[in-house]
This record gives sequence, structure tokens and C-alpha cells, in this order.
Amino acid sequence: MKIIDILKQEKPAFSFEFFPPKDDIGFDQLFETINSLKPWNPAFVSVTYGAGGSTRSKTIDLVGRIKKQIGLESMAHLTCVGHSSDEILNALRDIKKQNVDNVLALRGDPPSGEKNFKKPDNGFGYASELVQFISENFSFCIGVAGYPEGHPESSNRKEDLLHLKSKVLAGASFIVTQLFFDNKYYIDFVANLRKIGVDVPVIPGIMPILNLKQIKRFIKMCGAKIPADLMLRLEAVQDDPESVYQIGIDHATNQCEELLMAGVPGIHFYTLNRSRATLSVLERLMMTK
Repeated sequence: MKIIDILKQEKPAFSFEFFPPKDDIGFDQLFETINSLKPWNPAFVSVTYGAGGSTRSKTIDLVGRIKKQIGLESMAHLTCVGHSSDEILNALRDIKKQNVDNVLALRGDPPSGEKNFKKPDNGFGYASELVQFISENFSFCIGVAGYPEGHPESSNRKEDLLHLKSKVLAGASFIVTQLFFDNKYYIDFVANLRKIGVDVPVIPGIMPILNLKQIKRFIKMCGAKIPADLMLRLEAVQDDPESVYQIGIDHATNQCEELLMAGVPGIHFYTLNRSRATLSVLERLMMTK
């Protein structure tokens, strides 16, 4: 089933993101994690795509197994990095063979050790080109990424919004945002998109903070910011993992409560292949209903 149709039926639509494990043991553990989240009836789950397509076959296999064996709608990430248009065509055909209806089209980050994105030979340099290629050749429901605080490589916020609009005009049906920790960025982001005529659903992406060093690495890559007061609280207990966890869960829960009250179409949880934090947030949300 296409995610855009699910979003019309389920309000709010909770979804979860995973990445392909390195080995069979990791796959078994991941399936345990996904099964532990299944009772919450996720609208869909998504599976990331390694730099340079390094997890291409694993990504495609995993989305297929999630749909067939667990019975959840799934979405495969697909990037431009390191692939010609023919290779991307073959990847899309493989996704279609898995009876998966949804693709998240991304430009992708440069491979490890490289600072700048390089357009592949006979490939695509922008996510909008990938979206157009998919929409012209397949009937997938296409999602794209949005950056509430602006893409790290964008010179200004207006330019970033116009790039996102170009992806929607090329055929994207919905937007999933990068993680953020201050809801004001999301609210302003959506308002500014509406002003320039982008009216597709914008799903906020939430990542509970579990480890301060880890989250600092993430925000450095994606350009997000941690509010000063939250950072002070985290730094005060950074050597106490359980205290960091509780602060992270409290903040993520408060974020979700506020976003749900604002009428978001759903919430996309970045799980890091773990269920405890996401389950804790969901359980607290249900208690506040």
C-alpha cells in the first residue's frame, strides 16, 4: 500500500526507521526489534541505504522481508551516490519485485573519506532528478527528505525550500524531515513550505537522545541544533547513561505531544535499530491520551 494513502487513513501515522545490520545475527536481532514494535501498528517502516549504495542488496532484501514475514508496509531508501541511471533502474526493479510500493529518494551523503558529493557518471546530481526518473518509470509512492533547520550545504533557507519544492514538483508525494530538537523549526518549516505552494504531508522525524557523544556526531552531519538548556542538562549527567536516557526520553515525549497537538500527519522515529527508547516514548504518549 502506498504511504500517501496510509496517511489519509491513519492520523497520526507512526513510523520507524532502521538500517541493514552487518551480519545474520544482527538481522535476527533487528527482526526481534521490529516485532516488538509491531503491536503499535506502525503505518510503515523504512530502511536506510548505505553510503555509495554499500547496503543496496541488504536494504532491498530487508524491506521485502519486513513486508512478507512481518506484514508491515515498508519503504526502501535509494540514493544517487555511486550509481549510474542503469544501476538505479535495476535497483528499482528489484524493489518492485519485493512488492514494495514506497521509495524514499535521496541524493545521499558522500562516501566515507570524501567531503563533497560527486555526480556519478551517467547518474544523477540531485534528488529531484532521481525523483523524476522514478516517477517517469515506475508507479512507486515517492518520499523525500526535508531539513527544518536547513540543509548543511545550502547557502540559505529560501534556496533550500525551493530545492525541496523542485522534488515535490518532480513527483514526490510526502516529506520526512531530518531530526530536530526544537519544534519551532518544524512549525516554521512547514509554514514556509505552504507559502511557496508545497502542500504535501510533512512528517516530523524524531530521534530520542540516548548518548550525548553519539548525538553530537549526528547533529554535526545533518546541521541540527540541540537547545542550550537541553544541552546543559545532558552535559551535567553525560557520564550517567541512564540519566541521559531519561532526559532524552522526556524531551522526545514532550516534542511528540506538542507536535501531535499541532496536528502533524504522523511521527517518524529514528530508532537506531533499538526499540526501548521508541517504546518508552509511545507508552508515555498513550498515558497522556
